[in-house]
Amino acid sequence: MYRKIKFTKMHGAGNDYIYIDATRFTIPDPARAARLWSDRHFGIGSDGLVLVGRPDPAVADFSMRLFNADGSEALMCGNASRCVGKLVWEMGMTRSRSLRLSTLSGVKHLNLTVDPNGELTNVAVDMLEPVLADTQLFLPDGEPLPDGTFVSTGNPNYVIFVDDLDHVDVAREGSRLERHSRFPQRCNIEFAQLTPSGMRLRVWERGSGITLACGTGACAALVAAVLRFQVARQCHVTMDGGTLHVAWNPNDNHLYLSGPATIVYQGEIDLP
Repeated sequence: MYRKIKFTKMHGAGNDYIYIDATRFTIPDPARAARLWSDRHFGIGSDGLVLVGRPDPAVADFSMRLFNADGSEALMCGNASRCVGKLVWEMGMTRSRSLRLSTLSGVKHLNLTVDPNGELTNVAVDMLEPVLADTQLFLPDGEPLPDGTFVSTGNPNYVIFVDDLDHVDVAREGSRLERHSRFPQRCNIEFAQLTPSGMRLRVWERGSGITLACGTGACAALVAAVLRFQVARQCHVTMDGGTLHVAWNPNDNHLYLSGPATIVYQGEIDLP
């Protein structure tokens, strides 16, 4: 027997997910639903599925579980976090402009910017402190890994700086490096290029492939750029789907990610 599930399709700089109000609808097998619904030809089409719930109010205001397009569960997503802030505001689930969001990588704090007409114009998320690790990694056959910087920003990211981003085969290189033996949980692979106005970035996300944007990747790229090139601790990061702003605060060592969040459409789909 089929059951209709209401969903909201959203994106942050082109990083698109299917959002379900898990307080109203139960998804018995979210990994399977993510695989089927994320298909861009036979499903809704997305980078994955996000379930929005309400945890213990002593812990957080809302919770987020995220399943990639291949069904694997992600620890965190910066763009999805920002979209959750947009969703709960637009759906009237909160009137607070400061929210706590529970994720598998900890509780994140969202700040909502609302104009005098009550329109939400921006969502910023505190991504907490970056975690660094040894970057002297090698492939099983002894071939050196391309020079890069490993930064965990809720998800593991490996950032590789290049001179000409347009000539990088992101699909080939990203899929090859995602499953490197030194990445037991797999890894997002970022290819970054410094520009006069900030940084350009293209991303291969573990579990989803090429995505138009990646919030945790944008944060990791800024950290890597600061450590390698002593650039300013904040910049605009331009990706194929849009631009995000990232700041690495020297006072608390936290990363702050901000940018637009967009509702594309809402609809109903059969529970798989």
